[in-house]
Amino acid sequence: MTFPTYPRKPRPGDRVAVVSPSAGLPGLFPHVYELGLRRLREEFGLEPVEYPTTRTMGADPRDRARDLTAAFADPTITAVLATVGGDDLITVTPHLDDAVLRANPKPYFGYSDNTNVLNHLYRLGIVAYHGGSVLVHLGRSGRPHPLTLDSLRAALFTSGWYDLTPAPEWGDEPRDWRDPATLAQEPVMFPGTGWHWQGPSTVVQGRTWGGNLEILHWLMAADRVPAAAELTGSVLVLETSEELPSAQEVFRMVRNMGERGLLAAFPAVVVGRPKAWDFDSPRSVPDRLAWAGAQREAVSRALAPYRPDAVVVFDVDLGHTDPQLIIPYGGEIRVDAVERRISVRY
Repeated sequence: MTFPTYPRKPRPGDRVAVVSPSAGLPGLFPHVYELGLRRLREEFGLEPVEYPTTRTMGADPRDRARDLTAAFADPTITAVLATVGGDDLITVTPHLDDAVLRANPKPYFGYSDNTNVLNHLYRLGIVAYHGGSVLVHLGRSGRPHPLTLDSLRAALFTSGWYDLTPAPEWGDEPRDWRDPATLAQEPVMFPGTGWHWQGPSTVVQGRTWGGNLEILHWLMAADRVPAAAELTGSVLVLETSEELPSAQEVFRMVRNMGERGLLAAFPAVVVGRPKAWDFDSPRSVPDRLAWAGAQREAVSRALAPYRPDAVVVFDVDLGHTDPQLIIPYGGEIRVDAVERRISVRY
């Protein structure tokens, strides 16, 4: 197969698109959104350009696709950032103008439901970036997390190798966006637990593919994922969302990837720390750690029949927990189980 290629990076002072191809939550939480935009200007020196549906909940999928296509078509725009995720981007990507996207490749940043766009760009031959939400990460209460800022800055502006590091603290209990007063308060954080390694002591280097597990499952149902042969030698990246799928459901979704023939393609798997708390499902810290353990067991059990020799790294801070490390999607990653290091090429 032809590997995706890295698009040109923005520079401080450039105009970047801010879009909501998934949910128009900036319209419901303008105080969080405006904080994220201000930090985009102050921390990165970038000038955000908003599109018609960016603050519109329930916008027609064709209109959202039109905005995203326009962002890629505009020669003055040098990167595209999603504001947040959602749950219906799978209805938007069929309306994108692929000829425009191929002719105007740009770095795209998003995660969660944006897995739809990341996978779409991958199939068009464009490296994108898993992570970096305007609302969640730039609009984080208190301040953006330093690890998130450093990773996002490197992904935006540099093209070399970057070492991911285990976070010294983690959290999955954000402040309530419905209360603007909480923006001044730091989120609740807990001591870091490090990464959990499994499998042979070897070094795997390849291109990444994956994203949010629930969205990948939908994409498999819609037959929009690459063939196993295209993914051979790649590194699978997985994370789960605030919908908190149970360990049994995670097992079934990963097992289904095996039955499709995908798991055998991956000599290494990098799994994000699972979010285990939500406003409707509060859990104690011991219960959250037990939840993470059950999730690790579920993924291991699902992988075993299909790729028992895979190097697997769990609890990497790349998904719906805080902080968030940016992962190039379709870009290079090195998983070193000898030195227990993970490096990505931005």
